[in-house]
Amino acid sequence: MSDTDERLTVAAYLAKALPELGVSHVFELVGGMLTVMLDSIHRNPALTVVSMHHEQGAGFAAEGFARTSGRPAVAMATSGPGATNLLTAIGSCYFDSVPVVFITGQVNTYELHEEGRGRQGGFQETDVVSIATPITKLARLVTDADSFPKVLAEAFEVATRGRPGPVLLDIPMNVQRALVPAVPDEVVARSAASDDRQEERGAFTTRLTAALRDAKRPLVIAGGGVQSAGVAEELRTAVERWRIPVVGTLMGVDALPATSELHAGVIGSYGNRWANWAVAQSDLLLVLGSRLDVRQTGSDVAGFRGSRAIFHVDVDATELNNHVTGCDVLHDDLRTFLPFALDAVTTTGGRAEWLAALAEQREAWPDTAENVPAAGLNPNLAVRQILQARPAAAAVVTDVGQHQMWAAQSAALSAGQRFLTSGGMGSMGFGLPAAIGSALASQGEVVLIAGDGGFQCNIQELQTLVRQQLPVRVVVFDNGCHGMVRQFQESYFDKRYYSTKWGYSAPDFCAVARAYGIPAFHAEDHDQLAEVLDALHSQDGPVLLHLSIDADLNAYPKMAFGREFGSMEPGVKPTEMEGT
Repeated sequence: MSDTDERLTVAAYLAKALPELGVSHVFELVGGMLTVMLDSIHRNPALTVVSMHHEQGAGFAAEGFARTSGRPAVAMATSGPGATNLLTAIGSCYFDSVPVVFITGQVNTYELHEEGRGRQGGFQETDVVSIATPITKLARLVTDADSFPKVLAEAFEVATRGRPGPVLLDIPMNVQRALVPAVPDEVVARSAASDDRQEERGAFTTRLTAALRDAKRPLVIAGGGVQSAGVAEELRTAVERWRIPVVGTLMGVDALPATSELHAGVIGSYGNRWANWAVAQSDLLLVLGSRLDVRQTGSDVAGFRGSRAIFHVDVDATELNNHVTGCDVLHDDLRTFLPFALDAVTTTGGRAEWLAALAEQREAWPDTAENVPAAGLNPNLAVRQILQARPAAAAVVTDVGQHQMWAAQSAALSAGQRFLTSGGMGSMGFGLPAAIGSALASQGEVVLIAGDGGFQCNIQELQTLVRQQLPVRVVVFDNGCHGMVRQFQESYFDKRYYSTKWGYSAPDFCAVARAYGIPAFHAEDHDQLAEVLDALHSQDGPVLLHLSIDADLNAYPKMAFGREFGSMEPGVKPTEMEGT
């Protein structure tokens, strides 16, 4: 490259390259070591910078955006506490397979800590790369400006390749200001990977077809990998052709619309009673994009496994025959597998008896009859009532806690509606920032269902919601305690409610919302809730609904740990303390 060719700073190159890499939104909280990059990014009209009020919020918002849009997003923070505050969101993206590129500013390279010379170099200097390495697909400190274009391209390729996940780039201040070619010769498009699994895929589908011919009660378990791969529509087409009902994991709630006769609910520790019954009664499982962890199987892994045939497809080979062993497995991307299987898997029979049995169980154990209080709001019915009133919502987002389980049990989603929740990390505080990211990605209405405890973890992002004027319907289920842990203490600690009821408090959420300039409404029963939902029709921007919930109401049904798979509280009592 000649000396007359245009050169840009690393920061300017980053701002120029991000839109070319599919990025439209950058979420951040400003800090000193971030200013050089932010100045360049703000000057590119192709990029929208969303300033959050906590770095964790920036990370969760980027996750919500990426999961809704199907495109990578970027979250940024300064060095030291800014970088470490991103870690929970980085872990969330890692466990739930979300392609977010995290970029942190770092002190100048000549201020970096040297081994054996004190604990720290420059002010706020922290080795975030070493800290984040176990929860990223790639974490790199960029000390060579000339390599940055190649490193940036690699970061996005790694984040989206195979099982998606987070990448971290830590960029020192003097590197941000260093010059690189505007169009570097070394960055070339990666050629499409060759498909070397065709023969294995064919043999797997042949075995699956043969097993399905003999199966009377087959079932598909759809995990978060279905939406990560963007194949929800392909799944629907396939199971309609095969006439096989589908249950979802917590991360797969939105894999099939509730209007489908093949939609058979959500399984797991707090799953629908009839859905767990379906797993227990099935004679064949086809598991797509789920890691089958303890939240799906309960403590009785052997009972979950049973003698049934289990066919398991996942893009991550380390998840196959891991928690549940003895499966017929295929290491494959669902984007490739499902279109192939649609033609390769042939199955006969209408499954009429099996579908009728599932319908009978659903009618016998309706989700809205599981958590009925003596008075006041039934949370499952409230979820149903809210979503029926907001049918055009692009996504339902939850925080983490009992409300999360009530929402998963009762959210009757339509085709295309997303259900976003924190699965593997299970972090309180996820909901509000993730809803912000989802609303920006969808350019539509989002319903957030949060609990009073989790909502307070990132309540400051109400200001971001106001500044962006996003149509997020914030619903706070307020039981005046940390309900899920309180339920745990009720079961195992003789109702000693340390830190859940005792020593816990919450503000007047309607007053807080109004202080931020957000209209707020309160309801204590279903008639009041209906009136509040009617009032929403005149509200374009953010709104908060505060719902009073009985503090002693438990999330049921719940797997009884220590009992055989499918045994559910409250009818059956646990004999072991769950570890999750």
